Amino acid sequence: MEEMKKKRILSGIQPTGTFTLGNYIGAVRNWAVMQEQFECLYMVADLHALTVRQEPAALRAHTREAAAMLLAAGIDPARSILFVQSHVPSHTMLNWVLCCNTQFGELSRMTQYKDKSAKHPDNVNAGLFTYPCLMAADILIYNADLVPVGGDQKQHLELSRNIAQRFNNTYSPTFTMPEPYITKAGAKIMSLQEPTKKMSKSDTNANSFILMTDTPDQIMKKFKRAVTDSEGVVRADSENKPGVTNLMSIYSVFTGKEFSRIEAEFAGKGYGDFKEAVAQSVIDTFRPIQEEYARILADKAYVDQVLKDGAAAAARIADRTTAKVYRKVGLLQL
Repeated sequence: MEEMKKKRILSGIQPTGTFTLGNYIGAVRNWAVMQEQFECLYMVADLHALTVRQEPAALRAHTREAAAMLLAAGIDPARSILFVQSHVPSHTMLNWVLCCNTQFGELSRMTQYKDKSAKHPDNVNAGLFTYPCLMAADILIYNADLVPVGGDQKQHLELSRNIAQRFNNTYSPTFTMPEPYITKAGAKIMSLQEPTKKMSKSDTNANSFILMTDTPDQIMKKFKRAVTDSEGVVRADSENKPGVTNLMSIYSVFTGKEFSRIEAEFAGKGYGDFKEAVAQSVIDTFRPIQEEYARILADKAYVDQVLKDGAAAAARIADRTTAKVYRKVGLLQL
């Protein structure tokens, strides 16, 4: 019997510094697992990073580091396509056509545009406004069946679907309608200092986030300083005990233990023991990844070859889609 064709999944991550614990739990750790089930394309989204002004040398370094970390975390270039967004020019070529098939009102309703405009009022650039079209191009150019999305990206995927449907209706069926892929495990990880806010490496307080390159001592210290409450009881209650609940979520991910089991494990113990256990579970998981990351990053030629091969494989798919779109909209091709 013929083997069923695997569904295609696309996901991307920006190279704006080292990945956080939140990036790992929400995205990176799932990517290795997805390789078993799907045809995977993984993208280092360097073009998206340009909506905020970057230091050029740092962006180049972060792009290679992001690729090395993904490889260290289990992305296998023999089974998945790992590439850098700007290495496949068809993304920006398709972006313009999609911009011309997207309404101004649709883009002005994007909540991330409003949020980032408020955060960077000195640089409200046109790319910040239109980048959902580039995100749509990233997805539609590969005819991805599935796109892993967090809560803050659902709106962008919905716009991608609207653009795809509009184009298909206008010019004949061209794009696959992408569906959201929601991973079962891994709640949104919050700041260790302000547990009502999402963990972010752009936070001015370095104690609020864990980086995947933090040393065991740094990880332990940051968890020991994590904000909890005065009750002293390890109990899940996201409304009244957001700090403790956030730590329980992290511990649950790294140990596989349900909240009820965690509550029982730390019954009668203080927050000190609990925080130490959470920190140790993170340290133990990150240690082999960090060792592999250091090894891979030291071999620059290997990383660059993986990215060259990945870009070539991605371009073979992307260029076909772009050529088809250009023909359909009436652009003369020689």
